[in-house]
Amino acid sequence: MNVPILKPTPVTKDDLDIEVAVIGGGPAGLMAAEVLSAQGHAVHLFDAMPSVGRKFLLAGKGGMNLTHAEPLPEFQRRYAERCDTLRPLLDAFGPQQVRDWVAGLGIATFVGSSQRVFPTDMKAAPLLRAWLHRLRHPEGDGVPVTFHMRHRWQGWDAEDNQTLVFNAPAGPVKVRAKATVLALGGASWARLGSDGAMLPALKSAGLPTVDWQPSNCGFEVAGSGLHGAGEGWSGFFKERFAGNPLKSVSLAFDGGHGEPFQRRGEFVVTETGIEGNLVFAASSQLREAIRRDGHATLHLDLLPDRSAEFVAAQTAHPRGARSLSAHLKSRLGLDGVKMGLLNELLDKATLHDPIRLAGFIKALPLTLLRTRPIDEAISSAGGVAFEGLDEQLMARHRAGLFIAGEMLDWEAPTGGYLLTACWATGAAAGWGAAGYLALD
Repeated sequence: MNVPILKPTPVTKDDLDIEVAVIGGGPAGLMAAEVLSAQGHAVHLFDAMPSVGRKFLLAGKGGMNLTHAEPLPEFQRRYAERCDTLRPLLDAFGPQQVRDWVAGLGIATFVGSSQRVFPTDMKAAPLLRAWLHRLRHPEGDGVPVTFHMRHRWQGWDAEDNQTLVFNAPAGPVKVRAKATVLALGGASWARLGSDGAMLPALKSAGLPTVDWQPSNCGFEVAGSGLHGAGEGWSGFFKERFAGNPLKSVSLAFDGGHGEPFQRRGEFVVTETGIEGNLVFAASSQLREAIRRDGHATLHLDLLPDRSAEFVAAQTAHPRGARSLSAHLKSRLGLDGVKMGLLNELLDKATLHDPIRLAGFIKALPLTLLRTRPIDEAISSAGGVAFEGLDEQLMARHRAGLFIAGEMLDWEAPTGGYLLTACWATGAAAGWGAAGYLALD
């Protein structure tokens, strides 16, 4: 991975007195820094890692999905419970503004068949390099951003709540800033700097917070109990099928609260359960059902292109001396992990009852017990509640403190929605901080 390394700005143990501090070098923090820099403010950006944008680079490893090209109202609805809260921010810096901004960095984009937007080279590193160059060498009246790497924020000084405290390579550093933007990320992928560790300190400082939860995550299955285990896959199924994708299936879930979920796609069988794009899309509803009821049961249509009547006719067709597996493969194209799931989850009597078997092929129940650990999740829910912030994302009870990015309590599916909202909240916090500084 080609990671742009920024040399730490030399500091001493003496206090620094600066105009504005941005803490966090992910997409939200860098965007806040750019907005402030462009308006003539001297920005000091602090990050605990040796280089900025590490999670951004990892997200682009399989193709840098920047945003999504669907109509803006539909795009905004992807943020579910936070749709209304994020709408004005996405009106100001939404999918089209993202594409225009990327073009301004000299990066061309294209819209894929799924309406996802990518750089033409599919890579994150060239975009990040161009962005960092502009931050360090801005045009016009912009002020170069000063980067302080390996500076881990510890909170505020006990005697002065305007003074920030960092652990740095040269020792403890205290920084007094007129305005501060916190963009510390969420609680997934701790090794890349987003560990959610500062949430208790923010709560103690009077900011309303919501406990971290995994989002866009995998789940552990209950299993069927058919093979002597009441939890998890059987040893045979795990050994044979873990890592296999389930393609061309439909997942349906109705937890009895909110809008039912039903979508086609694919996901992957894991050692402990399931994960992948289709599962991620339903993850918030599945997670909430588990929290509420102790489990969540979804239904898989293994043959969404076939009607229930067609499937019933084929399972009832005489199979002669052929095995059930050979019969289902011949008549319905069912084999591999799909056939493995039927054997894993259904008892022998059901497998040999054509009518019941057909029903389960079209609606196979799979019970989930828990999410996988949050550090494995693509993103996280929870963080600082919007109710503690004003429209400019400034803390209501701590003037000059702005919050942006994934450390805010919102979540969204994959597909460019996560990154766009990080940029949108970063821009909003930057504009808010600039407005606050103009009052000084």
